[in-house]
Amino acid sequence: MLSSVLPVVVVQQLASALYDTALQIVVKERYSSATDPGLNASVAANSSPRDVSNFFMTFSLINQLVPIIPSVFLAKVGDRGWRKVPIVSAFVGYLLVRLTLLLVIVLRWPLEVVWAGGALYGLCGGFCSYWAGVMTLASLGSTAEERSRRLMSVELLYGVGGLAGSLMSGHLYYVFSASIGPGSLLVIISMALFLLCLFYCIFLLKVPEVSSEDGEEERSGLISVSDSDSPTPDVINIVLLFAGAIVFDVAGGATEILLSFEIVEPLNWDATQVGYGHGSWYAVFLTSFLGVMLMSRCLSDVSLIIIGMLSFASGIYFMAFVTETYMFYLARSLTLFSLIPTPTIRSMLSKQVNGSSYGIVLASLQLSFQVASLAYTPAYTKIYQATLSWSPGFVFTLSSIICVLGIIPISIVGCRSPRRRDYQSIPED
Repeated sequence: MLSSVLPVVVVQQLASALYDTALQIVVKERYSSATDPGLNASVAANSSPRDVSNFFMTFSLINQLVPIIPSVFLAKVGDRGWRKVPIVSAFVGYLLVRLTLLLVIVLRWPLEVVWAGGALYGLCGGFCSYWAGVMTLASLGSTAEERSRRLMSVELLYGVGGLAGSLMSGHLYYVFSASIGPGSLLVIISMALFLLCLFYCIFLLKVPEVSSEDGEEERSGLISVSDSDSPTPDVINIVLLFAGAIVFDVAGGATEILLSFEIVEPLNWDATQVGYGHGSWYAVFLTSFLGVMLMSRCLSDVSLIIIGMLSFASGIYFMAFVTETYMFYLARSLTLFSLIPTPTIRSMLSKQVNGSSYGIVLASLQLSFQVASLAYTPAYTKIYQATLSWSPGFVFTLSSIICVLGIIPISIVGCRSPRRRDYQSIPED
């Protein structure tokens, strides 16, 4: 356990949750203080939702665009035997982007400096390299039969770290605010935790070895076997799985608008409420994990994916009508199983290829998400800004419709998959 990738996942997300709350509230306070001082307090607090959403749109686009080429290079390096390189490189980037936010807070630099940190983060591979690297190590350390539960366990630990960090972040935000600036303590703790992760990955993290028996199991799953020695992946199923994952990711892209939606009217949350809101999202990791553990005994991977998609579609649809804090949590409660689809799809894809190709396949999927975000991030942002006056949650309704469409390719995979036969044929007389 001490040398596995699981502790990294917990500590990394704990650090990320602290940073996310700090960034969100720093952006809100900077744009609120930049409004016309002649406006009254209520108008000033809500006069810049477009500025806030534009900032997060640009920051997200930088984080998604810049890592595209570096993540492919790092994935190839990982598949050549250097499995830890994508993760180590990503942690260097995490440290750099958090350093820029700390300088913005302490030295009162322009907020746009954070975009430069995002570019450095992307050049180091970004989340694409980090998460593909983690999923690769988790896949290598599991058999084909247990892989869905294994990857969902990683998602669970990711959620546990995020939940703990989110619940603490709102209370820690204003500590030492008078001396070094609000949010600085959160960023310092976040950097210290990332530095700990970096040293752990370099000196303690071990790469699982794939046995010959596991190698045979990795060839099982949705594979068309022409002969026992040279199995051939079902390309159509792979394409359908990629399509379903990308459409689901596009639908989930609307949750980026929550960064703006939470801190302007009608919610207008403070740091503590933002932390709790993030915590409610990370709690879904726990419910999704329990859902996989309970339902995987009697349902196929395809059925689990469809249930998760329907859970997300219903929750994000209800989010469109949220005007009070309690309604936000009611909407979040409907997304209990919304994190099941993506790790389950990763599991199904990993069964298509040999262990030596896990890195490039999983990185390609993550890279597909990055490319898709280049389109949906500005699209959702502009739709949100255009409908802000009459329906701030309209983008969530659109997201729900797209999510339902993502069920189509996954259902086709289910129809094409061979069914297990639990009976024996009776020989003729």
